Amino acid sequence: MIIPTGALVAVVDGEKLVMFHNTGHEAIKLAPAPAPKVEHAISGSGGHQSSAANPDNETQAEDGFAAGVAAMLNKQALAGAFEALVVVAAPKTLGELRKHWHKALQAKLVGEIAKDLTGRTPDQIAATIHAA
Repeated sequence: MIIPTGALVAVVDGEKLVMFHNTGHEAIKLAPAPAPKVEHAISGSGGHQSSAANPDNETQAEDGFAAGVAAMLNKQALAGAFEALVVVAAPKTLGELRKHWHKALQAKLVGEIAKDLTGRTPDQIAATIHAA
């Protein structure tokens, strides 16, 4: 995948968000970018047994974090904070993020990769994006 210079790259799983800007012109080169505070969205209600229809507290927390990340990225997209966005997320997290994308964000989304790379180096993340 080729991404534009200046593109924002969000790497996220159910608990962590790391952000980068692509500073490369012909090759992807990721520079760290500050990750704004993510407000966890409240998902579901407690006090019930865990099941597929009634997820456990850990699943609710991960889904709430993903919804919070989506809300923050939506806000940035609406404010014009970035022109292009690439999201690299754990598959389950990516599915939850997609439920919350605003149309303004979708218009700026140039790529999605369903992989958990939050613990990887910027070079490893860049290589994965390039290979996609």
